[in-house]
Amino acid sequence: MKHFALIPAVSLALMLALPAQAAGCYADYKAKQDNPLRLHYGVAQINGPCDPNSAAAELAPRLAAGGWTLLNVVSVFSDDGLASRKDSAGPNYLRF
Repeated sequence: MKHFALIPAVSLALMLALPAQAAGCYADYKAKQDNPLRLHYGVAQINGPCDPNSAAAELAPRLAAGGWTLLNVVSVFSDDGLASRKDSAGPNYLRF
């Protein structure tokens, strides 16, 4: 009988944990292309750990596939920072 009482408690704990996991991780970054020199600022979603070093490791190959070189990750942030960066990122908002 005790085992059946644990099922609702475990289910409740899992449901309460879901909103915390639902928050996304994003990074704003600067990138460049050479010949001719072009620079861009962008915002990208990060799927791995939400820290600048992990974001850089994840973003560099994505940008390289599009012909860009990552210069630096400016910051990492959650969903609440997206709206304030959308205009600045322009066409590079969630592009890479």
